[in-house]
Amino acid sequence: MQPRSLPRETGRLPIPEVALTFSFCFQNLGATQVPVFFFWSFSGLLLVVDTTGKPNFISRYRIQVGKNDPVDPVKLRKAIQTVLFNQFVISLPLLVFLYPILKLWGDPCRQELPTFHWFLLELAIFTLIEEVLFYYSHRLLHHPTLYKKIHKKHHEWTAPIGVISLYAHPVEHVASNMLPAMVGPIIMGSHLSSITVWFSLAFIITIISHCGYHLPFLPSPEFHDYHHLKFNQCYGVLGVLDHLHGTDTVFKQTKAYERHTILLGFTPLSESIPDPPKKME
Repeated sequence: MQPRSLPRETGRLPIPEVALTFSFCFQNLGATQVPVFFFWSFSGLLLVVDTTGKPNFISRYRIQVGKNDPVDPVKLRKAIQTVLFNQFVISLPLLVFLYPILKLWGDPCRQELPTFHWFLLELAIFTLIEEVLFYYSHRLLHHPTLYKKIHKKHHEWTAPIGVISLYAHPVEHVASNMLPAMVGPIIMGSHLSSITVWFSLAFIITIISHCGYHLPFLPSPEFHDYHHLKFNQCYGVLGVLDHLHGTDTVFKQTKAYERHTILLGFTPLSESIPDPPKKME
């Protein structure tokens, strides 16, 4: 009579990191598309104005008068195709790649949600890290060699519109769009909910910065709009490093700088602080 075999151990084997990564992809990448939803919802509303000119009263808030009025449909189609490519062909694989790195500081998909005051602290740290990394990566992209091969694509729009905030060469999209926003959550070991809210806010802010309209009660887009107009001024997000490095000195001498504030009424700042009349040649 043969001895009865011992029952198999019922404990689960450790799941390989690859399997965890794929689990993250299928179960949690849906949450990462919330910022994409906000991006297209907000930029889509602005696209209605850019393509139709309606409602008419919004045109009064246009920063560069006479530009994109209406927007070139061929140029716009190219921009939208590039943005979609960057979001779904570049960003999604990058998030999958970064997941094991995120787990080194804490599982982003853990059940316990962060407290509100902790998220506010995270948000402040994310903002500071993004300012530093975006400023220096952006200035680096203005090096003649990198500008010609990479960054020039984004500057095809000297008068920007909201949707082109992510219109960029893939290298720029990773190095200057994604990583400055992602390094903060990696360092802080942030929860997926914090990352989702942070990216949603970041997308909304960058759309406003590129929208081409100085609208009431929204952050001023004058700073970054001037960068698209002149190229060698106003590289950062907050303007702190531009002030320290003197890359906003020309901007500070313009009417655009005087208008660089939140509009708390309905009279366009271009009317209350008009440009000086052009000199006759």
